[in-house]
Amino acid sequence: MKKRWSGMGLLISFWLVSALFMSCAPDQNKSQMDEQSVEKAVEKALSKKPAASTRMDLTNQSTLEAIIKRGELRVGFEAGYMPFEMADKKGQFVGFDIDLAEEMAKAMGVKLTLVNTAWDGIIPALITDKFDIIMSGMTVTQERNLKVNFADPYIVVGQTILLNPKHKDKVKSYKDLNAAAFTVTSKLGTTGEQAVKKHIPNCTYKSFEAESEAMLEVVTGKADAYVYDKPNCVVFMAEQGADKLIFLDEPFTYEPLAWAIRKGDPDFLNWLNHFLRQYKNDGRYDTLYNKWILSTDWYQNVK
Repeated sequence: MKKRWSGMGLLISFWLVSALFMSCAPDQNKSQMDEQSVEKAVEKALSKKPAASTRMDLTNQSTLEAIIKRGELRVGFEAGYMPFEMADKKGQFVGFDIDLAEEMAKAMGVKLTLVNTAWDGIIPALITDKFDIIMSGMTVTQERNLKVNFADPYIVVGQTILLNPKHKDKVKSYKDLNAAAFTVTSKLGTTGEQAVKKHIPNCTYKSFEAESEAMLEVVTGKADAYVYDKPNCVVFMAEQGADKLIFLDEPFTYEPLAWAIRKGDPDFLNWLNHFLRQYKNDGRYDTLYNKWILSTDWYQNVK
């Protein structure tokens, strides 16, 4: 009834305005032009969808709605980025991201389908609907953000430190290494090297062609600390063990990892951010972090 009355009101307004223009117009051509302008304005007003209808259209186009209707969450990733996604000795995909994907599917009430995808084609595959979301240790960059939308970062994997155990009580952060008495290593030409030069400029720095060489300097006591990105340090820690290295796991540079989805999907983005906030604040995230980042037990199953 309200819609019919609104339309009738607009039509009455149209005829009244038209009559007024016709009575006041100095010539017939101008009157016809004014009538056409008013008619177009009325047609435009009548063609507008109610706000509720527009919201419903957006909801129906959401990836989240498609996932629920399909009963399946399709997650794109590339296996091999330890400890985030990798294959164990049985060929099963495991890791930090895999556990998060399982929790996400459970929260949605759908099954999980893992889609292992080459890294160089992972964003195009998302855009062309090969899967619903990228959960693959993807660093947020402005270039990538032009092509996809990112949820809030779920972990920061900037530069961290592997320390020789003899400094357990003396060195608590990178700041404590900022003296010539400490020898710090990293790989030549990497963000690890850049971080040492920028944040620990007073240390004695030694660069190496390979990460393993730089790390072994610390294990053998020839250097005091090794600086490199967090996932790399996690793997070395798993290989060497807690008796040979101390892991200062708090990053001192900012390299956030986040989930990527197709652009223009606020409904899905809202759900992901609230899922992450809940997961991080009810204790489950700490359990996951301890399992894959702080613990080295998983390494024997993928070695």
